[in-house]
Amino acid sequence: MIVCEICPHHCRLEVSEVGKCRARINDGKKITALNYGAITSIALDPIEKKPLYKFFPGSRILSVGSYGCNLNCPFCQNYEISMADSTFPTRKVTPEELAALAAELVPQGNIGVAFTYNEPFISYEFVRDTSELLKARGLKSVLVTNGTVAPAALKKILPLIDALNIDLKGFSQAIYSLLGGDFETVRRTIELAAQSCHVEVTTLIVPTMNDSPDDMDAEAAWLASLSKDLPLHISRFFPRYKVTNLPPTPVAKIYELVNVAKRHLNFVYAGNC
Repeated sequence: MIVCEICPHHCRLEVSEVGKCRARINDGKKITALNYGAITSIALDPIEKKPLYKFFPGSRILSVGSYGCNLNCPFCQNYEISMADSTFPTRKVTPEELAALAAELVPQGNIGVAFTYNEPFISYEFVRDTSELLKARGLKSVLVTNGTVAPAALKKILPLIDALNIDLKGFSQAIYSLLGGDFETVRRTIELAAQSCHVEVTTLIVPTMNDSPDDMDAEAAWLASLSKDLPLHISRFFPRYKVTNLPPTPVAKIYELVNVAKRHLNFVYAGNC
């Protein structure tokens, strides 16, 4: 039995057993990424789609995703791959192939690779190996993540990462308990990452769960304590996965919360409005 050290779940895995994320396995010698190089989605996206508004605006970035996640959000907007396992169809790509493709796309405005669509930290070894090659080519590595990563693992990989968009699900442990996560871990991820590279934060507003102006005021005030210039994206929820009984977040609610956050932060954006 070996303990996985990548996220705070610290899954204790027998040989051939897979963790809660559905993507990390005890191979008999160590815990490694079962989804190493297993790509489910790939696209050349505008950097603003990540969303990153203050990191090389106007550029494009090669975006790749795999399968699996270490949270269980019932409202997941990418549940088809984030909740999938190794039975999901994938295309195998090596770090060398992905770095080479990123370099080929530079004439089309590409600045590097964004690991996105599902949780990238559960593909830790693939992200690390690819990012090393990207850095050698002068290209950027971007993570779009839920921030549920152990501090020790985060600190090891941060020197290779140029930017993160971190999904802050809400501003209480009560919310994270519903999703199988840990609030303090995500706060720590934001703090550590903001000391090392470019960080932007996204909060998806789900009606009745995290749409309180008081909660947004507390969230924005805390982010401002790190930097008033830290960008915050406040995004609309749309009915997906297990939460189809709620309507999309009203546009008026998004702008109400944007105005609340602007009391503390210089850069606040309304998403999907």
